[in-house]
Amino acid sequence: MSTTQTTLTETQSYPMTELRRPVSKDAEASPVEADEEAPPADTDVIRSEPTDTPVAKLVVAGYSFFCAGVNDGTLGPLIPYIISSFGVGTGEIAIIYGTTFAGWLLAALTNPPMTTHLTLGHLLFIGAILQLLAHCLRPWSPLPLFCITFFLQSLGMAYQDSHSNTFVSGLRNVPHRWLSFIHACYALGCFIGPLIATAIATSPNSMAIDGWKRVYLVLIGICVVNVVGVAVAFRDTLFAGFKARDNNADNNNQQKKSTRNTMFRVLASKTLWLLSAFYFFVLGAAFTAGGWVVEFLTTVRGGSLASAGYVPTGFYGGMLAGRLLLAEPTFRLGERRMILVYSALCAALQLVFWLQPSLVGSAVALSFIGFFSGPFFATGMSVASKLFPRESQPAALGFIFVIAQAGGAIFPSITGIIAAKAGVAVLQPIVLALFVAGGISWGLVPKVPQRNE
Repeated sequence: MSTTQTTLTETQSYPMTELRRPVSKDAEASPVEADEEAPPADTDVIRSEPTDTPVAKLVVAGYSFFCAGVNDGTLGPLIPYIISSFGVGTGEIAIIYGTTFAGWLLAALTNPPMTTHLTLGHLLFIGAILQLLAHCLRPWSPLPLFCITFFLQSLGMAYQDSHSNTFVSGLRNVPHRWLSFIHACYALGCFIGPLIATAIATSPNSMAIDGWKRVYLVLIGICVVNVVGVAVAFRDTLFAGFKARDNNADNNNQQKKSTRNTMFRVLASKTLWLLSAFYFFVLGAAFTAGGWVVEFLTTVRGGSLASAGYVPTGFYGGMLAGRLLLAEPTFRLGERRMILVYSALCAALQLVFWLQPSLVGSAVALSFIGFFSGPFFATGMSVASKLFPRESQPAALGFIFVIAQAGGAIFPSITGIIAAKAGVAVLQPIVLALFVAGGISWGLVPKVPQRNE
């Protein structure tokens, strides 16, 4: 997957300064890999805005994650309606997840040249517009175009969310809390998404064929607010001119050579691949569980669409609570240690979900899985930022981000393809195996070296 070596965050379009950041308590003395340059012994440098916390921009960044969460949260409850309306099987649903990953992959390829010439406001606005366009097409599109809209959605989400994530990570004053905030906004969107989808799809006015598509009219309104928010909060860079290009050929060649060398060092790192494997598996588990649970509960457990459609709400509600309530305890008790504990708990709860036949019991177990998997994403990024030197972080974290989205798209697709022949009951062993694989990958990640602040 060498094409992904150009990352989503490689060239940023806003100024940064340096600031100290505290290190997690589980940091232990161990050397960084030989191919990585260790940070200075007395400080852990991060990027930070030179001004006070920009509240408006922070809120808009969080809202962009909320929009992404609503999009992801509505898909699972709507899968039975998509299958019925378009007259397809579970194998065809895998196409949706495939086009979603294609959008993330294209973003990885096109982001470096775009960030060279465009400002932060430009990139965020393009991402917001693409998401709005995708939702505008869905209510009236046939199946091929409907699948393509997920490509447009993920492309816009990649531009907006990745740059929002990097922007927020550079804020002063406990950036790990601001990161927890925006990722909690994503979980909030995932929590609200199933409520919107199920309420509209099961209403009397939606009983006619394709009535479920009215869900996307609500999402159009949500995305309009997203576009307006970016235009207002980031107007300082949105309405700025394009970046001036350096016409010095020697400088350009030197910059390209430096970027290639950095990527070669990053790609040769065992830490990169272990962290990528962790995200690949755990994000695959979360997307597979949240996306296929309604189809599983209706076809295997005999639940009704009206009741089973709300079950993903419990999963994403648990994820929201986990990101809000577990962020600080995880940071204080030891990030590396606590993720191992959460992984074991998720695997155990997945067994409960699988082996007991009660619909209510399944919903409760799934909610707790969401709760304990909530801190995975932000905590993993926090640990990764301490394992890579500053100059390698944009390349390393961007690569990990793309691999994570690959897991979130590939495993639901594989589940759909297998389910077309073996039945959707294969969901349970697949999700269990993914949580176990994710925990093993995390356990192999090197420990964070001790640093005196």
